[in-house]
Amino acid sequence: MRKAIAFVMAGILMVTAMTGCSKSGGATQAAAKAADKASDITGKTVVFIPKLTGNAFFESAGKGAQKYGKEWGINVDYQGSPNAAVADQVSVINNAVASGVDAICVSSVDATGLDSALEEASAAGVTVVTWDSDVSNTARTLMVSQGTPDILGKMLVDMGADSLTKRGTDIKADKIKYCWHYSQATVADQNSWQAAGEAYIKENYPNWENVAPDNYYSEQDAEKAVSIGASILEANPDIDLIICNDSTALPGQCKAAQNKGLTKEDVTITGFASPMSIKDYCNAGIIEQWGLWDCQVQGAIGSYLAAYISAGNQLKVGDKLDIPKIGTVEVLPNDCLVDGASTGDVNNGVVLLPERTVFNKDNMNNYDF
Repeated sequence: MRKAIAFVMAGILMVTAMTGCSKSGGATQAAAKAADKASDITGKTVVFIPKLTGNAFFESAGKGAQKYGKEWGINVDYQGSPNAAVADQVSVINNAVASGVDAICVSSVDATGLDSALEEASAAGVTVVTWDSDVSNTARTLMVSQGTPDILGKMLVDMGADSLTKRGTDIKADKIKYCWHYSQATVADQNSWQAAGEAYIKENYPNWENVAPDNYYSEQDAEKAVSIGASILEANPDIDLIICNDSTALPGQCKAAQNKGLTKEDVTITGFASPMSIKDYCNAGIIEQWGLWDCQVQGAIGSYLAAYISAGNQLKVGDKLDIPKIGTVEVLPNDCLVDGASTGDVNNGVVLLPERTVFNKDNMNNYDF
């Protein structure tokens, strides 16, 4: 587990963020104040809520948040449901508020489905921060995002294009048949990556054909991810590329290909998932490369910010905050993630992770999540 956001290892292909976000307001002395105010968060309780439990990505993020939380003197309580459902997350949120916690840090299964519950939580004095997947920006303070839609959409397509090239495909001339397989149409982050990826494909690879414009969804259900993955391969025996921008869909799609006796030489599969959840498929020759970000650091940043704001501290767009054991983060406006989105004057905005990582057989064993 790395103890800094900016981590570089030999042989690792890093994808560096270029945010392109507009900025309002200037940087303040927040970074200098962080050390002085760090004691303010001691004893705070943050309920850390994943989209679902039992998934390697979310379990790793929770472990990272709890590990760093102990070092900061805050209590990070990992609470969730094995079902990726709005009703389940609302129940967890309501229980957290009823128990008197200081803050909630949640990855939402739906772009707006949690808004009412989170607004009620805020009204009850509970600080709300999101991470990984957002809600309406009026229903939370800060969002800790893995990257902008343009960054992540391009990354997904580039991984697919590079893998196809390694198979000997001419990605500029050949007719590439592809599709998207992810959780569901109501998840804001994955939809934004898919939309940005589609725009990138149309601009750079007009010869590619999306064989399923309505996409394939497996609802973050591990068994369904395999069955949907199998149906993709059955319906499209000549498909070249399957992009899985979801940490449940990717291993499910790899398993479906393995069950059918296919390898990375037959079909290119790529997407986002933790290295530990995919390494066996990589070793088996099912997948060439895939990507992610340090979800343990992401979970930790979200928890720290939740505790920091709940302690009465304020952050504005342009402020830089030094997070102990991790590094400096900057608050950006909400239009980094959603075009035209407004940003509140204080304690409202986006914090981006500065880097993402592409995993392959050469570097995947360097990670423990």
